[in-house]
Amino acid sequence: MVVSRRILTIKYILADFVAALAAWGLFYSYRKLYIESSKFGHSIAINVDAKFIVGLLIIPLFWVAIYALVGSYSNVMRRSRLRELGQTAYLSVIGVLILFFTLLLDDTIVNYKSYYSTFFTLLCLHFIFTATLRLILSTGVAHRIRNRQLGFDTLMVGSNQNAVNLFNEFESAKQSYGNFFKGFVHVDDSNGKFFKNSLPHLGGVNDLREIIKEHKIEEVIIAIESNEHEKVGKIINELEDTNVVIKIIPDMYDILTGTVKMNAIFGALLIEINPYLMPVWQQSFKRLFDIVLSFITLIILSPVYLILSILVKTTSHGPIFFSQERIGLHGNPFIIYKFRTMYQDAEHQGPQLSKENDTRITKLGKWMRKIRLDEIPQFFNVLMGDMSLVGPRPERQFYIDQIMLRAPHYRHLQKVRPGITSWGQVKFGYAENVEQMIERLKYDIIYIENMSIALDIKIMFYTLKTIVEGRGK
Repeated sequence: MVVSRRILTIKYILADFVAALAAWGLFYSYRKLYIESSKFGHSIAINVDAKFIVGLLIIPLFWVAIYALVGSYSNVMRRSRLRELGQTAYLSVIGVLILFFTLLLDDTIVNYKSYYSTFFTLLCLHFIFTATLRLILSTGVAHRIRNRQLGFDTLMVGSNQNAVNLFNEFESAKQSYGNFFKGFVHVDDSNGKFFKNSLPHLGGVNDLREIIKEHKIEEVIIAIESNEHEKVGKIINELEDTNVVIKIIPDMYDILTGTVKMNAIFGALLIEINPYLMPVWQQSFKRLFDIVLSFITLIILSPVYLILSILVKTTSHGPIFFSQERIGLHGNPFIIYKFRTMYQDAEHQGPQLSKENDTRITKLGKWMRKIRLDEIPQFFNVLMGDMSLVGPRPERQFYIDQIMLRAPHYRHLQKVRPGITSWGQVKFGYAENVEQMIERLKYDIIYIENMSIALDIKIMFYTLKTIVEGRGK
């Protein structure tokens, strides 16, 4: 299945490349045969020179880069043809505008009307070629999904009559919904007695993460009884950072309150929880923004690095930098870097959080913490991809284990890269104990549920305000 998906993605990329190449080639011919011939009063030959060849290579790459930036190739099997048509039209306008103002504005024209004809000719050619090839590919994929040749490895959560009825609905459908069921996990003690061996039993809800990893599950359908709905939160929490698409059987309350959104005319009635917190183009821009700003900051602050390094080394015994293992995206550990603000061996009695009037912190360290100078080595972490500029603060596994006992929804934070600053840092500040960590958690959850580039910029602005005012602790 993975190989098939990679091949499909390559087909879409090649189709977009060929469409852009054909559109630009015809547009070049149009300019020579119509615009320039009208301008000079005689036929202009189409010269296949080096400039023309370079254009045929660079322009299609430009279009492929735009499509990749907005996530057109991220999940080619879940494309909606109508939505894709609208996206293609929108991106065609944006891309042609960029090409027009960068390459065509100073081109040969007969009169000002040539600008209109040039713009709309390129726009129509590019949109028609691209939309046609994409429609052909998407229709082919949809046909293969309906005929059970392609699909998504799916796990059923539930073993009651609801789950059996839903499974039978999927399996008996004349046209497939695209789900290849690998098995089910039980929620209650019935342990699959209703399935009667029609679907493999893979374990219980406590084994979800291991099952998803082992069987490469892409979609999870939660089918439990109405009186078991209090268990849905626990199940979703187990699935938080797995990147699977979650679907749930709704009850009448969900339908009446508008929770159920129809995304297909045919198919089972399900609530879909998409794993993507931000549009793909914003995810790409956020990472690009992280890299560019971190690189610039490291260059600008290089004299500050040198001065702080000398001060840290000369004012107390120990290394210049402090490094420690933290837990990041999807629960993966990484090493975080800071300027050392505590005396050496400050945690010889075990992990401890810093607090007000902490005797372990050096005099220089107190000053650095107030204006967050101890954090600036983390821009290296951002460049390496372990962190982002904005995101929940990364914690140690020692404290995460304690938080999870009282606030299991902490796992929600591991769906994103941790950050140098966060909404929790701005609104709450550093936590001195587990209770305060849990209190700060709500701000980080709110951030994740409302993630956007605009919100990141707002948080960075308030962080700068905190630094200028020296209100850090």
